[in-house]
Amino acid sequence: MGNFGRQPNFGKFGGRHMTCAGALSADWLRSIGIGARQLPTSNITLCDQFVLIGSGLIWNVYFAVIALSAGFFLAMALALGKDAASPWLRKPCAWFIFIFRGSPLFIQFFFGYFLFINIRGAFPGLGVLTSAGVGATIVLFLNTSAYSGEIFHGALRSIPKGDLEAADAFGLSGWGRFRRIIWPTMLRLGWPAYTNEAIFLFHATTLVFFSGFPAVQQSGDALYYARYFADRTFNPFVPYPILAGYFILLTLVIIGIFGLINRRLNRHLPQEVRPRIRYRPQVIR
Repeated sequence: MGNFGRQPNFGKFGGRHMTCAGALSADWLRSIGIGARQLPTSNITLCDQFVLIGSGLIWNVYFAVIALSAGFFLAMALALGKDAASPWLRKPCAWFIFIFRGSPLFIQFFFGYFLFINIRGAFPGLGVLTSAGVGATIVLFLNTSAYSGEIFHGALRSIPKGDLEAADAFGLSGWGRFRRIIWPTMLRLGWPAYTNEAIFLFHATTLVFFSGFPAVQQSGDALYYARYFADRTFNPFVPYPILAGYFILLTLVIIGIFGLINRRLNRHLPQEVRPRIRYRPQVIR
C-alpha cells in the first residue's frame, strides 16, 4: 500500500492531540473523504484508532451489501441454470461456478483490476472500473454469486421428492410449481449455508485495498486504517484487536438479521424442528 508513506498537506490535524469527541467529529466519515483530510502522524490516541477504524467499516459494509444484494439474484439464476436439462445452459453456469470457486479471491482482485485497466485503455469513459468502489464490487459480486449459486444448487437438488409429487397431484406446473414449491423450499434449505457465505464475504472485503485496487487520498477500509496505525505506532496489538472487535460485532448483526429471515422462511414448521443459523467459519476458500 504505497499510500501509507504519503501525508497530503490539506488538513490541520497531522500532529494533533484531540479529545475523543473531537476525533469523532473530525474523522467518523474520514473513509469516504468527509472531514479531516490528513491522517494523524503523531500523538495517536486510542480514540483516533477506534474512530478511524470504525470509519473504514463504511467501505466494508458497502462492498458486502452491494455484492450480496446483486449476487443473490445471479446466484439463483446460476443454480437453476446448472440444474437445466440443456447443456448449452448447464455447462456455462457450471464452469462459471467452478472458475470462481476454484481460484483465490485475492487473485481474482488482481486479474479483475488489470482487466479493468485494459478496458479503460480501450474505452476511457469506463475508467471508473479501476476504482475500488466499482471494480472491487464487481469482483465480489461475481465471486459470491458463484459460491451462493453452488449453495442454492445443492438446496435445489435436496428438495424432497414428496414435495414435488404433491405439487403434481395438485396440478401445479411451470411457474406456479416453481413459485409455490421449488423456490421457497430451495431458499429455506439453502439459507443457513447462505448465511455463512454472507459472513465470509463481509470478512473478505478486507482484501480489497490489499490487492490491485488502490486507496484514493488515504480513504480506505477498516483494515487499511488498522495497518496504518500498526505501522505508525509499531504496536499491532492495539489496532488489530479493535478491528477484530468491530468485525465480531457486525458478524453478530448479520447472524441476527439472517436469523430473522430464516425464522420467517421456516414459520410453517414446528419450533423444535426448525433449522438454526450456526456460524461455521471456513478455513480455506
